[in-house]
This record gives sequence, C-alpha cells and structure tokens, in this order.
Amino acid sequence: MGLLFFALIAVVMTQITTRTFGLPSPVWTEELSRYLLLYLVAFGVGLSLLTGELVNVDLLQETVSEKAAWVMRFLAAACTGVLGAIMIWPAWKFTKIGAFQQSPSLRWPMDIIHASVLVLSVFLCLFALLRMIAMLSGVDDGRPQYVEDIE
Repeated sequence: MGLLFFALIAVVMTQITTRTFGLPSPVWTEELSRYLLLYLVAFGVGLSLLTGELVNVDLLQETVSEKAAWVMRFLAAACTGVLGAIMIWPAWKFTKIGAFQQSPSLRWPMDIIHASVLVLSVFLCLFALLRMIAMLSGVDDGRPQYVEDIE
C-alpha cells in the first residue's frame, strides 16, 4: 500500500510540477495515476473491511441494542462477502478481455489493469469471511478498530 501510495504521489507531483512551470506534461501520467488509484483501492479495501472502516452506519447501530447492532454488522459483512464472491467470475472474464487490448499511452496489456477489479473482488470476499469468522469466534465484535485499539 505504501509503495502504491508513494508512486501515486510521485506521478501526481510530476503532473503538478510540469503544469505549474508551463512544461509539457507527459501523457502517461494521467493514465498511470488512474491505474495506481485502482490498485490502491483494490489492495486497501480488504484492510479497511477487516478493521471495520470501509463503510459504517454508526448512527443506526447506536440506537439499537448491542445484540442487534452485532447482528447488523455481521449481516453487513456477510452481504459484502457474498457481493465479493458474486463479482469474482465477471471480474475474471473482464480481466481476460483485457488481454486483447492495450492502454493508450503506456501500451500495457489491459488485463494487468483489469485485474485490479479481480483483486478487489477476491479481497472483499476473503476479508469479509475473515471478519465474520472473527466475530463468530468472539475475537472481534465488528466495531471499527482505531489505532489506539490496535496498539
């Protein structure tokens, strides 16, 4: 994640620097920044799901009992896992289609880029399953974990 984020910063800084000083901005920077962002999301979604920081509707959970809130968090993880599982096969087909295409400026095979959707789908399914297992085993209650809680 750190390397992807550093690469994204470097590419965007190249864009900003060249445009600020009136230099021609390399065409590949626009494309590469999009691809880096796709992979940043694909690799980050699992970690954010595991820590409970992906999407939370805390307002609703705070108004119901703890047991009902736990059930809501568990069902949300289950639905997310099912969604990730459902997305795997279409994402695989989407990735295979990219083998016949090239990116416009970098000339990379698009299956490398399209694979980010496959990675995202697999990670959503895997990390949702891990979250559900942790909740069922009592290791985690499904609430968001903050840095203070982890240390």
